[in-house]
Amino acid sequence: MIDQVKNRRGFLTLGLGAAAAMVVTSPVEAAIRRLPERSLHLYSLHTGESLKAVYWGEGRYQPRALAQITRFLRDYRNGATHAIDPHLLDLLVSLQKRMGVKGPIHVVSGYRSPASNAMLASASDGVATHSLHTQGRAIDIRLPGHSVNSVGRAARSLRAGGVGTYPESDFVHVDTGKVRVW
Repeated sequence: MIDQVKNRRGFLTLGLGAAAAMVVTSPVEAAIRRLPERSLHLYSLHTGESLKAVYWGEGRYQPRALAQITRFLRDYRNGATHAIDPHLLDLLVSLQKRMGVKGPIHVVSGYRSPASNAMLASASDGVATHSLHTQGRAIDIRLPGHSVNSVGRAARSLRAGGVGTYPESDFVHVDTGKVRVW
């Protein structure tokens, strides 16, 4: 009898886990996961640099491309780097596909060192003291030809993390934290 209870519990746990995985994966995310390659074209508004990188191919994330993206998304204030969450890159690809963007994503802010974040937080109420930027899990972007509000709506529809819209500063924040909106 005890084994039957354990088996039922295991079966229910497995079934609930599978159901949760199906709910969490949006059609856009599922489509991105089926791509043979995932690539990004980024343009840094602060450094003027541009990067095109295939960061997923041959069934895995590509270490060399991830290193290039980490370097590209460095803290432009002091050059500090931090590994970028590959799921953030997947989120950007999903957003690009959702918006039909062909050109580069304009990067306002990628990784922020704790020192840069503390400086910004002391100067503005709009900067979180424990920002996901300091963990390589957040990015502030613009998509040329698309309004902040339309990009924000598209990002929210992905339900893949946090989304903040800043029309007065002309950028959208996306991250791989909990799903939330501001």
